[in-house]
Amino acid sequence: MLKEIEQPNTWIRNTEGLKLARDRRSKSCEERVDKAIQQLIKDKEKINFNTVAEKSSVSKKYLYDHQYDRINDLRKQQEGLQSPKQVKREMTNESKDVLIASKNKRIKELEAEVKKLQGILKRRYGEDYDKGI
Repeated sequence: MLKEIEQPNTWIRNTEGLKLARDRRSKSCEERVDKAIQQLIKDKEKINFNTVAEKSSVSKKYLYDHQYDRINDLRKQQEGLQSPKQVKREMTNESKDVLIASKNKRIKELEAEVKKLQGILKRRYGEDYDKGI
């Protein structure tokens, strides 16, 4: 039998490329978060972890890990600036009639679909019965 000659580990792991990619990703995330926050402030929208994550296309975990204090402070500042919530307007009889008609139409469509699917199911059961399954 041949014995393998053990050679000392002479190669060095090159991780510079990985570090550069990580740094680029991190910088890109920070820039997107900054732009998203600026846009939310400009549009006078709510600033919270959900809206910033959605606008900047980063995860909420990233925001909690890296931007927690900033977003939390902005959210607290914004609490005093919020306008009162919109009052739900009352429904008129006409709007109620339209809503009921819309729901009735949808119910009829769904009933027709259920009937069609029941027919298909009966045929399948018949085919399976004929095959002896």
